[in-house]
Amino acid sequence: MKFSEAWLREWVNPPIDRDALVAQLTMAGLEVEAVTAVAPALKGVVVARIEAATPHPSGRLSVCQVQDGSQARQVVCGAPNVRPGLLSAWARPGALLPGGIAIEQREVRGVSSAGMLCSAAELGLGDDAAGILDLAGGDAPGWSEGCQLGAELGAALALDDHSIEVDLTPNRGDCLSLRGLAREVGVLNDLPVSMPPPPPVPPTTSAELAVALAAAEGCPRYLGRVISGVSGRAVTPIWMQERLRRSGLRSIHPVVDVTNYVLLELGQPMHAFDLRTLRDSIVVRKAAQGEALRLLDGRELELDPSVLVIADGGGPVAIAGVMGGERSSVRPDTQDLFLECAYFDPLTVAATARRFGLHTDASHRYERGVDFDLPAMAIERATALLLSIVGGQAGPVTSAEAPRHLPRRVPVSLRQNRLRRLSGADIDGTEVEALFARLGFDLIERRETQEDGLIWTIAPPSHRFDIAIGADLVEEVCRIHGYQRIPSVLPKAALAPRPAALAQNSERRLKEQLAAFGWQEIISYSFVDPGRQRLLDPEGEALALANPMSSEQSVMRTNLLPGLTEALRFNQNRQQRRAQLFELGLCFRTNGQSEGGLRQVAMLGGLMWGARGLESWHGKQPDVDFFDLKGAVERLLEWALGPSSPAPAASTSAGPNAERDAASFSFAATGDAVLHPGQRAAILVGGERVGRLGRLHPEIAAQSGLGNGVYVFEITAEAARAHPLRRFAEIPKTPSARRDLAFLVDEAVTAQQIQETLAAALGETLSKLSLFDVYRGKDIDRNKKSVAVGLTFQGLSSTLTDTEMAQWMDRAVAALQAELNAQLR
Repeated sequence: MKFSEAWLREWVNPPIDRDALVAQLTMAGLEVEAVTAVAPALKGVVVARIEAATPHPSGRLSVCQVQDGSQARQVVCGAPNVRPGLLSAWARPGALLPGGIAIEQREVRGVSSAGMLCSAAELGLGDDAAGILDLAGGDAPGWSEGCQLGAELGAALALDDHSIEVDLTPNRGDCLSLRGLAREVGVLNDLPVSMPPPPPVPPTTSAELAVALAAAEGCPRYLGRVISGVSGRAVTPIWMQERLRRSGLRSIHPVVDVTNYVLLELGQPMHAFDLRTLRDSIVVRKAAQGEALRLLDGRELELDPSVLVIADGGGPVAIAGVMGGERSSVRPDTQDLFLECAYFDPLTVAATARRFGLHTDASHRYERGVDFDLPAMAIERATALLLSIVGGQAGPVTSAEAPRHLPRRVPVSLRQNRLRRLSGADIDGTEVEALFARLGFDLIERRETQEDGLIWTIAPPSHRFDIAIGADLVEEVCRIHGYQRIPSVLPKAALAPRPAALAQNSERRLKEQLAAFGWQEIISYSFVDPGRQRLLDPEGEALALANPMSSEQSVMRTNLLPGLTEALRFNQNRQQRRAQLFELGLCFRTNGQSEGGLRQVAMLGGLMWGARGLESWHGKQPDVDFFDLKGAVERLLEWALGPSSPAPAASTSAGPNAERDAASFSFAATGDAVLHPGQRAAILVGGERVGRLGRLHPEIAAQSGLGNGVYVFEITAEAARAHPLRRFAEIPKTPSARRDLAFLVDEAVTAQQIQETLAAALGETLSKLSLFDVYRGKDIDRNKKSVAVGLTFQGLSSTLTDTEMAQWMDRAVAALQAELNAQLR
């Protein structure tokens, strides 16, 4: 909300300077974002009247005789709106305009010109450069001197003013007007506010248009009024133009300017229709399926029964509470108006505005709640302004109401003890009641109990939609009492130790471990683009949001890949050459059996792409491959679960003498369509699938704009956070011995099968197993491969002899031959 300080001080003028006023508003919860001067300093610019205007000898220019009350001078001007009798801004010779422009007397195409007549843009009073400033109607109340001939423009337009911009929270829609801000400043300073209700404008014609409510739940109150015979030649007075400009709005047309002025002054959105375009009567109803409406901004919308519209006999003429239609808009030749003023349900307006992406000044206020008792006052105020500016005759006010659908002022109770507990201050009950009275809250009941102290029951005024529970009243008392007056007291609390889960790592520890492994965390939205979600989970069914922020964030994610791939694309677009990203978050799946048909699964996802290491003088780093990703996942699972199943139970993270009661992990082939057919695997823990890893399918990577070589993994957070209990054993006292084996196996035999076969045959005597070579090529059948493994043996209680070692090696060879048809090389 942007407003003029001078305008505010006409309503309420506390005895404090601008800085103190800004600080006061901010401390009351109305945070001030900016304070700016409404105009640059002007020197030598005065109000003058054009007495005569004749064409310049060279054409396209005018030679004007300008009178400033003390002298008449000749000025050459090229503005199209030059005319005798026009009051405008004259920069005398010697004047200084914004930007350091000095005005002098000079000849313009052979004709002497004493200074210049200025446009609003040249004076820094807006961006209108189409014509010189029209100061009509500048002598309204509130302007220090009015637009008198010879008066300095700064004094005539009260330019010694500042615009204050307030960033209001969504619950303070009552302050989206001068009336609301003045009311707030008056309460803060315990001052009366000068805002008498405008007197009713008596009808001078019987012209009216019938109105009806066919959707009262969305619009329980609607007022309308016909104003006949308005002038198409009228212009908005300069005082109104200036107040609109200082509030961030530009002047458009006198009728539109009046409705915008009432919007700023009272906070009531209004709309004016061209009466000649309306047929039969006005009905507030739901749109019919397939109806269309072209809006004022030129957009054409296709409507359905979920949209509340203002309609006449020819169809919709406006989206209720949001924007009017082009067909019924006010034009320069409009002679008769139908003025609309209504109360619309906040949720109805919010849903419509968000659905069509329409955010207007009207919808901004209706979404937050407009005083439902305000329309009658607003329509009288707008009528009076219109009659004074565009003339005409006003008909009677026509109204339609559905009282049972109007908001109700639900009483709210506040206990004194709760106020003391939540605020940390002991505020006297008399002061609390005085604060409620200043805020306009009606005190319905006051009683006292031994347990709670005083108990107040109040009814909030019609403009306060945010007062619903006792905590809201606590906030109001603290705001007006003054947060700075509440003493700072350190809390006293007995903090019990928080129990730690012995069999599970915390999320923080998991993230710290991944960071130590060289991964970087991302945090992405849980709602994603439906197209990207289908691409990265073609078999999943995503939950659609009923009221999404945008079409790109309209479904809930079923896996973590959309956020990870989007983060990678963001980094690639900024010339990053490698990435190791992870995210820990919830995924939402609708294909499971649970209450409501929705499962929330905590998942850990990771993505690896680009160079294997950082750039260095050793040479170019090769890109990561499938085994880099698999090794990283193995490292993570060994940290969480212990070594994989074929290996012994010794834990490297807890020391050589530590063991874990761990669920073993392994990898298996999978048919995941999102991953490359030859570079993908399922992650198994205890034989149960808990995740997947592999290279992103090239077609999917290309459609995502990522290029090749993107490797991803996903694993349940439960498996990644596992922390099995540890058992400790003595350090072995016997030496170990290693033997290597090389043998031929079929191409289809996997390394995991070899590891499992050897681990089962050799038992606990095998302390370490490593696969260190795979060979295909010369002297090897193309359907075979040569595999070399290192076997490290260690006796449990005594040193192994050569005979025992030979027996174990024979057992290993026999097991490989029997299980895998291996041939010793």
